Amino acid sequence: MTSIEILPLIALVAMFVIASIFPINIGILGFIGAFLVGAFALGYDDKEILAAFPSSIVLTIIGVTYFFGMAKRNGTIDLLVNACIRAVGGRTAIVPWVFFFSASVLTALGTFSPAAVALISPASMSFAARTRMSPLVMGIMTINGAHAGAFSPISVSGVLVTDIVESSGLHIAPWTLFFSSYGINVLLSVLTVVGYSVLARVRGLEYTATGTDDSSGPTLRRADSISAGPDVAPAGGSGTRAGTQLLTREVAPAVAPVTAPITMVQKLTLGLIATVLILVLVFHLPISFVAIAAGAILAFTDLSKQNEAIAGISWTTVLLVAGMITYISILEEMGTIDNLAEMAITLGAPLLVAAVLCYVIGVTSAFASSTALLAAVIPLALPLLQMGALPVVGVVAALAISATVVDVSPFSTNGALVLANSQRIDRSKFYRQLLINAGIVVAVAPLLCWIILVLVPTLV
Repeated sequence: MTSIEILPLIALVAMFVIASIFPINIGILGFIGAFLVGAFALGYDDKEILAAFPSSIVLTIIGVTYFFGMAKRNGTIDLLVNACIRAVGGRTAIVPWVFFFSASVLTALGTFSPAAVALISPASMSFAARTRMSPLVMGIMTINGAHAGAFSPISVSGVLVTDIVESSGLHIAPWTLFFSSYGINVLLSVLTVVGYSVLARVRGLEYTATGTDDSSGPTLRRADSISAGPDVAPAGGSGTRAGTQLLTREVAPAVAPVTAPITMVQKLTLGLIATVLILVLVFHLPISFVAIAAGAILAFTDLSKQNEAIAGISWTTVLLVAGMITYISILEEMGTIDNLAEMAITLGAPLLVAAVLCYVIGVTSAFASSTALLAAVIPLALPLLQMGALPVVGVVAALAISATVVDVSPFSTNGALVLANSQRIDRSKFYRQLLINAGIVVAVAPLLCWIILVLVPTLV
């Protein structure tokens, strides 16, 4: 790689350092970096620099947070959360898996994973806030669920990967790809729950005293609960603790949420949620425009709160995601990403090359479009697969899963949606937690995929 390609990578590291030390949105640094690199290294004008501006992602975040923010304000989200609490009989530890499997079903049926996360995360993060469950664990479970079903034979990603491989003359079993993805994501979810449970115990987050969650939530038997999740300071208010819980016992039945009459506005909101689901899942309309339209309908139920609803859109998340994706797109234009993959190919040893490619696509996907990277990196691995030394489905599945499981990053669409829908917590701290967790996933997941899907089948 030339110095003109290395310097932008160094600048990317510097952005993370600066954003970690100072309270500045890294998206701002991303836009500055995109301008400097694009204008002075590539000679681009402003239109060319912004050609890869993620308008679709930005509009999705705006639309989803606007609509579900309205649903939160009129009490509909709380209504759904209370229904979840009653449905599981107070055993809140089951609920993250309910959201996991719900998201996986949506993506397995053909829903694009960001759309599935956009549909599920408002309810899952609201539930986490109401039950004082770890928002980090809940968000990860929702995203992992969406990834689990993302490579079914009828999904966008599944069809894309299968077509790329088979167009080169190789064969891949679609169902093997699907079950590989599902199994790895289930394993990562189990490790997440266990890992954060152990972390919480080590840090002494258990409570033994009786208390209340908040004025609107259920009272929890803290002596019967197990904490799981790092400290997440609430956004404000006393009577809440600096930490979160992943409950494994029941919510006290004597203080279960009181069922209040459903208002007409709430009935309208429930109908709109159902309509959004149908339009997105059945008719495959973009959730961004559908959610904005649904939010506009709700706006007419209380026009006095329009400014409040618009202010409630997660603009910091929009800035963060848009800035970083724009910067990474400039790196792709420079050929930095392609060169990293090509350098991996020149290493020679097939097993080592497969491991390096898993990490290249994993690290890059934490900041860029997973789908775009699949289309770019898998073709680079085809010469390696045509040698016949490695299992085709294993390598392809490892690359595909490595590209998607890292989408827990707050710079990805899925991570950004979870961040945008978080409630009653300090979002700057939650952002850092998502970033740290993404770093752990980037370090562990590609290696795990390589060992299970490439190394073991090759040796056996």
